[in-house]
Amino acid sequence: MKNSASECHDMTQIRAEIDRLDSELISLFAERWTYITRAAEIKKPIGLSARIESRVEEVASNVKAHARAHGLNAQTYETMWRALMESAIAHEEDLMEAEENAK
Repeated sequence: MKNSASECHDMTQIRAEIDRLDSELISLFAERWTYITRAAEIKKPIGLSARIESRVEEVASNVKAHARAHGLNAQTYETMWRALMESAIAHEEDLMEAEENAK
C-alpha cells in the first residue's frame, strides 16, 4: 500500500516507501534502456554517432528544469543524468560496434 511521506509514522514505513520507489525507478530506467538500445539500431544505418552533443545538452537542460520544477537541486540531478547519459552512449557505441563487427 502506498503511503505519502506524511502518512508514514515510523522508519519501517519510510523505508518501505523508499524501497517501493527505488523499485519503480529501476523499472523506469529499464524501460528507458529499451529506447537507448533502439536508438543505436536506428542511428547506425543512417550514419549518426552514439554521442550527439546537442542532444546531451538538451537532456541535461530538461533534467535541470524538471528538478527545479519539483523543488530539487538541479545540479545534483544534472550530475546524475550526465552519468546516466555517458553509460547510455557507451552502450550505444558497444551495440553499434558489435553490429559493424558482425558484418
